[in-house]
Amino acid sequence: MSERTATPEHDVLAGPNSSAVPNEVAATTQSRSWIRRGLELLRLVRMREGQLFLVLAVLIGVFSGLLVVCFQIAINTTRIWLLGSALAPSPLRLILVPALAGLVVAFLVMRVFPDVRGSGVNQTKAAVYASNGHIPFNTVVGKFITCALAIGSGQSLGPEDPSLQIGAGFASWLGRRLRISRDKVRLIAPVGAAAGLAAAFNAPIASVLFVIEEVIGRWSAGVLGAIVLAALSSVVVMRNFLGAEPLFRVTSYRLGHPSELVAYAALGVAGGFAAVIFTRLISFVRPRLMRLPRRTHYFQPAIAGLAVGLIALAFPQVLGAGYQTIDQAMHGQYTWQLLALLAGVKIIATVISFSSGTPGGMFAPSLFIGAMLGGAVGGIEHHFFPGLTGSVGAYALVGMGTVFAGFLRAPMTSVFMVLELSGNYSIIVPVVISNAIAYVISRRYQKVPIFDMLSRQEGMDLPSLEAQREEATLRVESAVRDYTAPLLHGVQSVADALRQLDASAEQHFLIDQGSQGWSLITKERLQILARDGKGVTLLRDLPNAQRLPHVHPDQPLEVALRRMGDHPLLPVINRVHLDTLEGVVTLEDVLRVYRNSMGGRDAQILK
Repeated sequence: MSERTATPEHDVLAGPNSSAVPNEVAATTQSRSWIRRGLELLRLVRMREGQLFLVLAVLIGVFSGLLVVCFQIAINTTRIWLLGSALAPSPLRLILVPALAGLVVAFLVMRVFPDVRGSGVNQTKAAVYASNGHIPFNTVVGKFITCALAIGSGQSLGPEDPSLQIGAGFASWLGRRLRISRDKVRLIAPVGAAAGLAAAFNAPIASVLFVIEEVIGRWSAGVLGAIVLAALSSVVVMRNFLGAEPLFRVTSYRLGHPSELVAYAALGVAGGFAAVIFTRLISFVRPRLMRLPRRTHYFQPAIAGLAVGLIALAFPQVLGAGYQTIDQAMHGQYTWQLLALLAGVKIIATVISFSSGTPGGMFAPSLFIGAMLGGAVGGIEHHFFPGLTGSVGAYALVGMGTVFAGFLRAPMTSVFMVLELSGNYSIIVPVVISNAIAYVISRRYQKVPIFDMLSRQEGMDLPSLEAQREEATLRVESAVRDYTAPLLHGVQSVADALRQLDASAEQHFLIDQGSQGWSLITKERLQILARDGKGVTLLRDLPNAQRLPHVHPDQPLEVALRRMGDHPLLPVINRVHLDTLEGVVTLEDVLRVYRNSMGGRDAQILK
């Protein structure tokens, strides 16, 4: 009787006929016990959290990959159920299905899953910077359901951004369950984000770069290792279920004549301006719809679905992510006139869907727009310059990265994304040229990047990672001043040092201690040592000498600020000749440089 009291699980199962407990129940209880023991074991090794973090990265990658595979299957299944398997659904379905599905999505967003609105990138970024990496697990469930329904019913949105948030949400939940430290929970969400995006794109390198470029903005060796492990493991899982082939079947590329690079440069110009138009339309339409009365938000996704359905009556290619259409465009199945028209129509359909508050991503639409635009440029080239050998598929492929670089402002990600999606590394020169031109045009005519703009529309002030990348680094050399006081040496005697300092009005003096570095002393202390006669003959034998950290001219100014501490000045040392003093830097010098680099009201902070 006492044994049964000490074992709660036994009490739950025991009864008048406890010997007749089914084997299935016993097995379930045993499996739960093993799960609990496993979690406890992981908690016991928290003192080695760095290693646990890498193990968790692989675990996150595996489960994120499984979630994304299920997400892709759910989208495809929903599309077949709602729109049928034909490339062009019946007109009745095109009109009714997106609108009715929009009503359901709006109800779920407004009543059940309020945090699933948007693409998912800014929401993940907000979790990292404002919520200590906390993403509620119901957000994962809600994103899965609402996006599968929205994209499957034909809304002009993509699955990649939601996959990123699904992976980040699962990682956040797992980190909280294992009770890892707050700093690790904050970093574990980007690990899951990379895993989710890699599985959705089948592009681990591009996913790692995107998370670093747009979600965390910085990295250390440990964080980068975890992100890479998660991305690779999720891709392995995804390929095991969906195959290892690249997302698009791309014909081999060969640069027939250097003059083709001019056409790719023209594609960069077209893609850059298309990205600017796309961004500005969203910046114009979305805030106006957001400011409408709350009751209208229940109907906006339905109206957007109806509008997209009406557009699809003439252009069914704009439905959903449109990957099948991209593949067809790469193989020359459309005229260049139709490709150009599809690029414009897709911009309109995506602006309508996204601005209505329907959950879904913008990665796939930007790839679609770029592919259509690139194919149109390639078709025009063939029409007017038939002697050139570039294929329409190559231009469509380059166009995907071009609009991606201009719209999402992730230039490094766009290059590697094209290479990974196609498996064709010979096309890198046109990709780099076109992407760079589009990125420069977008920065010139659209000052605020899309993700920064969206965060401001949602009332958030998240850090602009592009602005951080573009900020000029203030270096020690901009604050260094000449050292005009007498320079002492460790081999000098106290009396000799006092004679050298006799005519100086300075209060602090550097002592070159040779291989032992630098130290600081005041004239007052030297006088006390000389008067008390404590047996100190050489400066290198000073008791409790105040050793100084040093800095180099090329180091960031913040390094000097961190090392300054309570020291009145720091020596600035040449990197090659470590015994050469370049000058000194003081707190006043550092603040002066920061103040001069700031403008107007912000400069008052440092005064």
